[in-house]
Amino acid sequence: MEVGNEMEELERIQTQILKRVADVEFQLSSSLSLYSSDHNDADASNDATVERLSSILRSNGVKDFTFKVVPSDYYDRPLEFRRDILSAPSIHHLCKSIVLVNTQAQSHVVDCSNRYNSKYYVVVVQYTARFNAEMVKNYLYTLNEGKVPKKKFNLRLAPEEISNSLTGFEHNGVTCIGMKTDIPVILDEAIVKLSPEYFWLGGGEVYLKLGIQTSEFIKFVKPFIFSCSST
Repeated sequence: MEVGNEMEELERIQTQILKRVADVEFQLSSSLSLYSSDHNDADASNDATVERLSSILRSNGVKDFTFKVVPSDYYDRPLEFRRDILSAPSIHHLCKSIVLVNTQAQSHVVDCSNRYNSKYYVVVVQYTARFNAEMVKNYLYTLNEGKVPKKKFNLRLAPEEISNSLTGFEHNGVTCIGMKTDIPVILDEAIVKLSPEYFWLGGGEVYLKLGIQTSEFIKFVKPFIFSCSST
């Protein structure tokens, strides 16, 4: 190949390389801008939720509580990692709120207007415990003094879209503070027995957690308290 042709070929290759570099830089810049935008949106959403729920808690006499933002890999990490991130006393102090639906409720039971015989319940249990639906069934049957047949209680995990609609919170962000619907709450007795009397649960956003003193939570939320889990 002649020198002139070689120079032209080199220039062509160099031009292609520079173009590819420019394309990569553009894509990287766009990705970073998108990440920054998403990150800012998440921060704004967290801040708004903290402000709203804090106002609800304070106006109802709750003083000992805190919110904490957790990293994006929080749910992929072991409970020990989550405990350390939240500075929780133990992994047993890490709890979650689950929306339940009574799939066998009487035909007239369609909402949460009767907390003793509701279509939906929110149960707060430890991550280290196993929720026991049969215990809830037996408790509700006793609570209604046998006036409702036991077969009319069958508590199951509510579909995610129903949970979102009722609470106003997404999966992993569900909390029983500031829900769209006044759903009766069940607090597992094991949580009440924790020492110190302080536990963590969802904070209204996927990566936001709420720590709260147990006695203040009970005084405000007025949950049903009984054993509804096994270890």
